[in-house]
Amino acid sequence: MSDAFISNLTIQRQHFPNDDDQTGAAKALMRLQDTYGLGTKVIATGELPGVSSAASLHSSLMVSDCYDLGKVAYSEADYYHTELWMAQALRQLDQGETSGTVDAVTVLDYLSYSVYQQGELERALEFTRRLLELDPAHQRANGNLKYFEYQLKKHKTVELREKEEARLKRSQADDYLPEKKKYEQLCRGEGLRMTPRRQSRLFCRYYDNNRHPRYVIGPVRQEDEWDHPRIVRYHNIVSDREMEKVKELAKPRLRRATISNPVTGVLETAHYRISKSAWLGAYEHPVVDHINQRIEDITGLDVTTAEDLQVANYGVGGQYEPHFDFGRKDEPDAFEELGTGNRIATWLLYMSDVQAGGATVFTDVGASVWPKKGTAVFWYNLYANGEGDYRTRHAACPVLVGNKWVSNKWIHERGQEFRRRCGLQETD
Repeated sequence: MSDAFISNLTIQRQHFPNDDDQTGAAKALMRLQDTYGLGTKVIATGELPGVSSAASLHSSLMVSDCYDLGKVAYSEADYYHTELWMAQALRQLDQGETSGTVDAVTVLDYLSYSVYQQGELERALEFTRRLLELDPAHQRANGNLKYFEYQLKKHKTVELREKEEARLKRSQADDYLPEKKKYEQLCRGEGLRMTPRRQSRLFCRYYDNNRHPRYVIGPVRQEDEWDHPRIVRYHNIVSDREMEKVKELAKPRLRRATISNPVTGVLETAHYRISKSAWLGAYEHPVVDHINQRIEDITGLDVTTAEDLQVANYGVGGQYEPHFDFGRKDEPDAFEELGTGNRIATWLLYMSDVQAGGATVFTDVGASVWPKKGTAVFWYNLYANGEGDYRTRHAACPVLVGNKWVSNKWIHERGQEFRRRCGLQETD
């Protein structure tokens, strides 16, 4: 019996989480921490937005968990997060929590080094002295104590000057990367607020796409999400049964999502796109075919030259940082192998609600579109003259609680020549 159990365990081990999975999960947690401005205490106690108090009791982190998060950050030379999570581990130890694997001496050792690496000699000295109170014979701490005291005495003036320079450098870096800050603000719901005048021009309506035969009697509900660029949402566009069938077809094929390298054109994974995806062709099931036909009927665009339906699943921490769906001029080979031109438009179907996080945000214009199961949003990536609309730069915010299912239909230029004609103006 025991031999059979061990044999089965050995076979199943390939499906167990490995070190890479643990590191990826820790990085995702720290990404959520930064994006949504969450303190370590909020995460450690499980008191997250969208989580009930009963559920938070089962989601708390122990001292060892906080310590492991700090170690992952340390291994990446991320001393900022090392400090945050080691400090949280120390707080929980100070509050009386016990751990069989982690003690205050070890945590203080990491803390003193992480704050030292951030240029805070006085705090490094403080943590080192506390460590030595607990373990006076600690060899490294004794050496660090002498070194920190020497450095503090000798370079106090220099340190103040370097701190000021570092502060200026950080502020310059913030100015240099405004999009990241804007992206995180939009994900938190702190985006641009339209003026009442602008908002008064957004409407909800029943839409039949110029009296399309399928929608004359039963038009769809269309809502304006944004004006420039125009982003619209269609409500109750697919049924629960259809969405479940799409998920069922996609699940066995889900693989880590890839991006096309703009230089080599090779598909590869990237840290800024964390999700799993699968592709479904219209021939694979009538439901997929019906959804494709519905997209064509509602948008008025030919989907025979569109890409297959891409189904994506974002777990906790899953995201896709700001990007364009269309190929830019500096990517002349984008979609060349398809022979169908550039991506003229995007249809994004939400197949689940998300408890917290997971918005689709447009960083250039400040729009946030929140997931709502059974709805789809649609926008044009190109102007009518074929030039890319850079206002459509968008991102999928990290999922904070729950998980997010979406499907994308990227519609291409070929076949739209008489369906979306060129205008007289450059930006028509």
